[in-house]
Amino acid sequence: MPIIGIYGPDDFANRPPGQINGQINGHQVHDHVVSSPPAAPSRPGLALPMPSLDWTPEVERATASLYERVKQVIPPIEWPLMAPTIKAINELKAARGAVILAHNYQAPEIFHCVADIGGDSLQLAVEATKVKAGIIVQCGVHFMAETSKLLNPDKTVLIPDSRAGCSLAASITGADVRLLREKFPGVPVVAYVNTSAEVKAEVDICCTSSNAVQVVESLNAPSVIFLPDRYLATYVASKTDVKIIAWKGACEVHERFTGEELRSLRDDDPSVQIIAHPECPPDVLAEADFTGSTAQMISWVRNKRPRRLVMITECSMADNVRAELPDVEMLRPCNLCPHMKRITLANILESLLTLREEVTIDPALAERARRSVERMINLKN
Repeated sequence: MPIIGIYGPDDFANRPPGQINGQINGHQVHDHVVSSPPAAPSRPGLALPMPSLDWTPEVERATASLYERVKQVIPPIEWPLMAPTIKAINELKAARGAVILAHNYQAPEIFHCVADIGGDSLQLAVEATKVKAGIIVQCGVHFMAETSKLLNPDKTVLIPDSRAGCSLAASITGADVRLLREKFPGVPVVAYVNTSAEVKAEVDICCTSSNAVQVVESLNAPSVIFLPDRYLATYVASKTDVKIIAWKGACEVHERFTGEELRSLRDDDPSVQIIAHPECPPDVLAEADFTGSTAQMISWVRNKRPRRLVMITECSMADNVRAELPDVEMLRPCNLCPHMKRITLANILESLLTLREEVTIDPALAERARRSVERMINLKN
């Protein structure tokens, strides 16, 4: 069913001022670029000394098995620059009693060599509820770290760089959700997990790209407000009879792809397989052989083992899949997420050394936001 309406900030005359170029959940927003206030200082007395980061025969031996995981995507000349930091991070994890969660869009040296748990937003949200460690280091963007904190209120959640924001999350505020509820009284609201805790606190339930259709239909309502990604909303609307009211948000990584560039790829090689994320525009999805969440895309590749493949999503995910499945030739295009790439081995190490940057959420807001995330996690198939 087609979307029955799509709304954005300009459609609300009484939208509180300062929310386009202003503060959103403590983050400064300018034209979809998210930045954060200066990081809080490290905790006095809790910082550990910097370990040696020299490339030595001991480091080479200790990290040899890790390099086997990534040798398809990291040249041998680069490994001596990474390996000492990787070894130090893995030793510090044990010393701190910490666990590292990494999104599929993290670089291979993070995803395959230091992360304890990797996956898409839904996988990380579910696994965050099972974490026993007292410290969680979230290698992803800020809303992911907030989600981990919502589900682990008594644990310390760190993000190596709090400037790792999200253009999609920055496109909507809690005030916007309240205005949508005023305009459509009684219509339930679904929020993509790519939203701030402030927004999650105002909605009925969250979803990810892998369960969005299921979540929408679980509400048993004729109409649903779905926010903030307009393209994911369009995809969901094509899969359900529920009437969808959408928001004018988009992911800066996925919205840049075009159907024309995919047709050009097929002209060059008709045998190439193309899989795409549903945050892409409709003309891109129309050219894809498969559309799905990051986890669904990975499963598709594992099962199909195509000879030549284009993954229409963030670049590092293709690298992570190729590290696992070297027989699959990965073709470009892909787009880098500048926010995901703020997370590096260097600032993961610093985070573990200094226990910064800690993610905190107002308890009253967190209680409301937690309900929408838990409702998604507890949804039965």
